[in-house]
Amino acid sequence: MADIATAVDASKNRPSDARNREVVFPEGRNPQSSNLETPINASPLVKWYINALPAYRPGHTPFRRGLEIGMAHGYWLFGPFAKLGPLRDTANANLAGLLATLSFVVILTGCLSLYGNSNPPQPHVTVTTPNPPDAFRSKEGWNGFASAFLIGGVGGAVVAYFLTSNWGLIQNLFG
Repeated sequence: MADIATAVDASKNRPSDARNREVVFPEGRNPQSSNLETPINASPLVKWYINALPAYRPGHTPFRRGLEIGMAHGYWLFGPFAKLGPLRDTANANLAGLLATLSFVVILTGCLSLYGNSNPPQPHVTVTTPNPPDAFRSKEGWNGFASAFLIGGVGGAVVAYFLTSNWGLIQNLFG
């Protein structure tokens, strides 16, 4: 055991040892920056993934961003409300899940509208998002995003409700 400790202590004096290399730096090597470049957020794979999300994908309008994000949220929020809610063992579990999801989407839309009208800070360039969209620089962009989020959220919840309520029929159609 003592040999391991001495080997670790000896490695601290060798700059060529990989364990002595710095891997976390201030963004752009600027010590005044509050963001850090790490092997995770500065990797090409993570940059590609984050920039492929609808909020950061280039060339989309705020309405399309909100619609896509709303559809995803409405779709995946339905499941926990329908299958884990207090009415999960009743015949109306899916309907209760749909109503709970729609209520939550309306609340989230209200929160997005409040945030957009509160003069939020401008999006800034980071290691992971070098080109933040212009859609989030104005109240109009946020309002378009919020209204599309509501439409997409309602649509996603209704699709999830339809699929869950008619699952037996869908299984019979496809074998």
